[in-house]
Amino acid sequence: MIQETVIKILFVEDSLENAERVTSLLRNAGFAVRPTRAANEAEFVAALDSLNPDLVFANPACRDLALQEVARLIDISARDIALVALIDEIDAEGFAHVFSSGARSIGLPAHAEQLRAVVEEEIGALQTRRRVRRLEMALRESERRCDGLLDSSRDPIAYVHEGMHVRANQAYLDMLGFESFEEIEGMTLLDLVVDSDTEEFRSLLKRLSRGEPPPTHIELQLKQGDGDTFAAVIEFTHATFEGERCLQIIIRREAVDESLIEQIKLDMATGLYNRQYFMDVLGEAIGETATGRSDQAILVIEPDHFSSVLERIGISRLDILMRVIAERLRKVINPADTAARLSDRSFGLLLRGRPHEATEVFAESLLKNICSELFDLGNHSLAISISIGGSLLGEKNADSVLLIDQAVSMLHNAQGQGGNQFVLYDPSAQERAEAKKDGRWLALLEDALENDRFVLFHQQIIALMGKDTLFSELLLRMEGAQGIVLPRTFLSVAERHGLMPRIDRWVLHEAMLQLSASDNDEQCFMVKISTPSLLDPELAPWLALQIKQHPFDPRRLVLEMREDSVMTHLRPAKQFAGVAKKMGCRIALERFGVGLNSFQILDHVDADFLKLDRTFSADLPRNVENQQHIRDICQRAQDLHKETIAEWVEDVAGVSLLFSFSTSYVQGNFQHEPERLLAAERTT
Repeated sequence: MIQETVIKILFVEDSLENAERVTSLLRNAGFAVRPTRAANEAEFVAALDSLNPDLVFANPACRDLALQEVARLIDISARDIALVALIDEIDAEGFAHVFSSGARSIGLPAHAEQLRAVVEEEIGALQTRRRVRRLEMALRESERRCDGLLDSSRDPIAYVHEGMHVRANQAYLDMLGFESFEEIEGMTLLDLVVDSDTEEFRSLLKRLSRGEPPPTHIELQLKQGDGDTFAAVIEFTHATFEGERCLQIIIRREAVDESLIEQIKLDMATGLYNRQYFMDVLGEAIGETATGRSDQAILVIEPDHFSSVLERIGISRLDILMRVIAERLRKVINPADTAARLSDRSFGLLLRGRPHEATEVFAESLLKNICSELFDLGNHSLAISISIGGSLLGEKNADSVLLIDQAVSMLHNAQGQGGNQFVLYDPSAQERAEAKKDGRWLALLEDALENDRFVLFHQQIIALMGKDTLFSELLLRMEGAQGIVLPRTFLSVAERHGLMPRIDRWVLHEAMLQLSASDNDEQCFMVKISTPSLLDPELAPWLALQIKQHPFDPRRLVLEMREDSVMTHLRPAKQFAGVAKKMGCRIALERFGVGLNSFQILDHVDADFLKLDRTFSADLPRNVENQQHIRDICQRAQDLHKETIAEWVEDVAGVSLLFSFSTSYVQGNFQHEPERLLAAERTT
């Protein structure tokens, strides 16, 4: 999640090269980074306002802006920004100086893994703090609304903190015989209890103050303001009032029918607990994980092939089927376990007192016990299998929604493997499954290369400045068993296993076949060159040979390289681009504009096209910062006689703005959705 977020970093650094080196390290680690640099106080203050950074990377050796001053400027800006000191080596004196100056962490550019870990930790903490603030705002708003509802409620409700009344509605005051809250403000709840019930009630309040779950209700005698007493039922709920933990209490005069309370918790069709009660119990179990308890698990159970089963028995007999399954569940669970109906087709089980191995044994026996006999559904008797998905409760997944999602995901895995199975959520098992999945994709990629199962799509790039050239970017896809597979599914596997040079050559070869066979001399293709291919010294000679074998104007082939890849591997990129230009090909820099000084690359790589980073197009009509970035880049590009391309442009308003900025071309699904190249176009 963190690596999918654009991280805005402000460097306090004298050396542009040092800042670029750190930026490249982070991008190579998979982070999307938008950097800027400041070397003095004025630049730093201006950058705080314009960039609104997530992190500040400061070199303590910066001449004109000391680390302590950076920390002070961040503090007075009232922004939540982590200050990370970038140092080459750690020693005791430097370590003490960095932290005493206000830095939160230390980053070591010479150790890429350490730097990556620091960024992950700081951004993760920042995101957590932001989420907490949003939740606090939502909580305050909820409390405000609840306060309004409290006054209008007919139920007698009060809030009690450390035994003292801090809030009460009019219905509460009327029931106890008071005219205004001032009469009970400062009065303890215990003062309202008759003497005979005082000790028991005091003991209950002590238990509640220690955080123990409250009882559903308690019956006792209460005193009114005039001294009269009445039998009451008090319901307790843990709550907060003005940010303080407290108890919410509701007083009722009428006696509570225990059987009615129990019925509210039940699913009437099966007799098991309902989903709401199950989630309440699950919440209590999650609370126990904080104390170190590790013998709890949740199971989700569902009949296999549910749709076909429903067709056979009819919807009128669905509850009968679920009732039979519920009866068989009751026979095998322990008194400490909680069983509930979660939906029309699924059951939930909260298991307590069973370690990991015992949970697996129980689930396997459950499969046999439930499905050991035919299901007698009136006029129908049929054999039905079930599948079970489970998740162990622990501190790392102490969230009821997450636990249910994990168990349901495992249930789907079990059903996907044919059903009548149990799958338990286990991180190590998941890693092994990912490795196995990786191996399957590797085999598919090898097969695609050997048997020509890759396919090409193309997306037109639309000229805004009256150009006649027909530009298209070639997009790689793969034929799968269930249709076309997008590159995000398989390219990461190809990169990990060193297949990108072979894949890039396949795309280049197909592009040249297309260009040599095309009757339109204005048709041009943009082809991406991956970093591994950029580092392949044999690519340029191979490309020269292919151009000779497929006669076409090489200017129609535009080789596209990522800016961060070029910056990180400047020497081989410069060499490859120089050779390609001599062949007659043109060069494009992709994801352009996110570096500290992107135009500096043009001193080494003579690019013809600058393809703006796709993040600049996000919400362009409303994002003034992105508008300014694009305007500045297009102006400088015009001065250098370079053409610009904006991608991921998705609306008319964005196109209009880009036209006003003198952007040369636009690309996006709004203008032209990717189309598959026809087989006839691919013949020589």
